[in-house]
Amino acid sequence: MELILPSLQYKKEYLQALEEVIGETGETQLNKPDPGQTFEAFVQMWKDHSQGKNLHDGRVAATMYWLLDNGEIIGRAHIRHTLNDFLLKHGGHIGYYIKPSKRRMGYGRKILQLALEKAKDLGITKALVTCDDDNVGSQKVIESCGGILENKVQNEEGKPLTRRYWITRSTKLSNNYD
Repeated sequence: MELILPSLQYKKEYLQALEEVIGETGETQLNKPDPGQTFEAFVQMWKDHSQGKNLHDGRVAATMYWLLDNGEIIGRAHIRHTLNDFLLKHGGHIGYYIKPSKRRMGYGRKILQLALEKAKDLGITKALVTCDDDNVGSQKVIESCGGILENKVQNEEGKPLTRRYWITRSTKLSNNYD
């Protein structure tokens, strides 16, 4: 199991994962190409974003990784290289997503652990990771990776609070992925 950068080599596997996610939940958290955007341009866009190029307003440099297990795309992780005001409240350094058929199997914890290592390589030794207050699964994943809850902040009206956790890389993580 590993985190890989977006690649044309895994186009078929990524599109299959995306099809599952959209078909089952209607969610687009896995990130899909924009309408009319080729897959090649989608991959290039993420390469550019990781280098701080061609960012949309309000965005920061971010690297997207895909979690690959035995040739299957299981989910994705975003590592934001810096925080702006919005990310400091609601998004954090690391966002991750596991496709529905692979949830509750330890992949959430694994992808966060791997993303924390990638963040450390970028010089981020104290990472902010957030989740919705009603997302018990993510709360457990973040806490199992050493997340310390700082606070909960108000989101848009009618939406759950955002839980803000800090994870310091000096925190020892167990290798138990259950």
